[in-house]
This record gives sequence, structure tokens and C-alpha cells, in this order.
Amino acid sequence: MAAVAGSSLSVVSRSRSFHQNRQATPVMSTLKLVSLPTQRRSFPSVRLQPVPLRYRVSCAAKPETVDKVCEIVRKQLALPADSAVTGESKFSHLGADSLDTVEIVMGLEEAFGISVEEDSAQSITTVQDAADLIEKLVEKNDG
Repeated sequence: MAAVAGSSLSVVSRSRSFHQNRQATPVMSTLKLVSLPTQRRSFPSVRLQPVPLRYRVSCAAKPETVDKVCEIVRKQLALPADSAVTGESKFSHLGADSLDTVEIVMGLEEAFGISVEEDSAQSITTVQDAADLIEKLVEKNDG
């Protein structure tokens, strides 16, 4: 039996003998049946079944780190001190373009004494992403 997991659905194949035996009681479902080709063969029809949601475990950065990142973002984007910048704030929603994002990353590198690789820098979209990456890099440097 093959299984493919998605975020809220899993795909489970039925045995080929079920489809060959027409007298078997069909499974009544409102879900659609699909076929998946693989290596020039097709799987028998598959049935989608809901599965419980999976929880994502992540390390949240310390509040002090998030606050410091917020200050640096405000400074780099020349935002007023009373502007609402939180961990959930996206750089694009704060008016940052790609050059501003590069300058923010450079400011973070200087402030925290770290070096952010280009691949990691491109994955940063929110203040929380930046703070989490900073803590990961600081731990790596300390260890």
C-alpha cells in the first residue's frame, strides 16, 4: 500500500484486486478518485482521506532579539519610532524593496556579529524570520 502525505490530506492506494473484483462493495465517498502515473505504469485509483493537522515545531527567538531586530528595521527603513513593527511584520509590508532588505541584513550582521549566507538571507521575509536566523547563527558561532 502506497501512502503520500500532504498538509491535510493523505493519498492511500487501494489494492488492484479490489478493482478487478466487480462484486466487492464499493467504498462510498464524496472524495474524488485520481490515478498517479509512475515509471510508465499507473497506480490503481487512489482515495483521498482527511488526516489530522500536523503541528509545526519551531524555536522562537528571544523577545530581546526580536526587539533589537525591530529597532534595526525601523532605522534602516527610516520608520518613525512609534511605527508598529512586530515579529509578524513583513519587510514588504513595511515598504522595503530588495535593496532595503540587503541593507537590513547587513545591519543585522553588524549588530549581532554574524555572517548571513545569501541563501539564508533570501529566505527572510519577516522580522521573526530574521530573529530566528540570528539566534541560530549566534548559537552556531558560540558552539
